[in-house]
Amino acid sequence: MERLIAWIWHGLRGSLQWRVLWMAHAKFMVGVTGIVRDDEKRVLLLRHRMWSETSPWGLPTGFAAKGEDFASTVIREVKEETGLDVRAGRLVRLTSGFQLRVEVAYEAVLVGGTLSVDPFEILEARWFTPDDLPEGLQDSHRLLILGESAAAI
Repeated sequence: MERLIAWIWHGLRGSLQWRVLWMAHAKFMVGVTGIVRDDEKRVLLLRHRMWSETSPWGLPTGFAAKGEDFASTVIREVKEETGLDVRAGRLVRLTSGFQLRVEVAYEAVLVGGTLSVDPFEILEARWFTPDDLPEGLQDSHRLLILGESAAAI
């Protein structure tokens, strides 16, 4: 059955494939990032299993569910990936991303919970000071942490 579906899919080609996808899915994806800080102003960084081996470190990040408030996405993603509870703060980035992706970033503050990483997605979670960020940190996330413009990338 899978081979038949794949054969049909490949036969549709370009614009017809896009029409099927357009009808079947949300019209865009929203990637949401949380810049989580503790009361010592350290930032929470995660070593992501699914990211590039050369730049696996980054902020808690995930995709918004259909109809989900983006600030709530930050709260949910941080909880799922780390077990920590946060309060979403100020919106610091809203921009178009790759193809049909929108990128959103919020400041967030640690309010509780116990650090316990999701071993499927996350290899390690650590707190870093802004002047001692790890090698292999995503460039766009470094800029968010330092409060610089992501347009510089």
